[in-house]
Amino acid sequence: MADVKQTLDTSGLLCPMPIVKTAKTIKGMEVGDLLEMISTDAGSMPDMKAWANQTKHELVEAQDEGGKFRFVIKKTH
Repeated sequence: MADVKQTLDTSGLLCPMPIVKTAKTIKGMEVGDLLEMISTDAGSMPDMKAWANQTKHELVEAQDEGGKFRFVIKKTH
């Protein structure tokens, strides 16, 4: 995705670290920027959906690529 401003690879990390690192990274970004987050934690799919809903950041993409999970989050505030 050409519009992605930053990629965060959390492969090998387990809950809650992918969410913690995503939250920390997105804080340093500008409103409207896209963050790509990659995870191997199977729990990251429901966790990211819940986190996006709670924080009001937009979950643009959520893909299960066979054991690797890819998310694109848009910073909204």
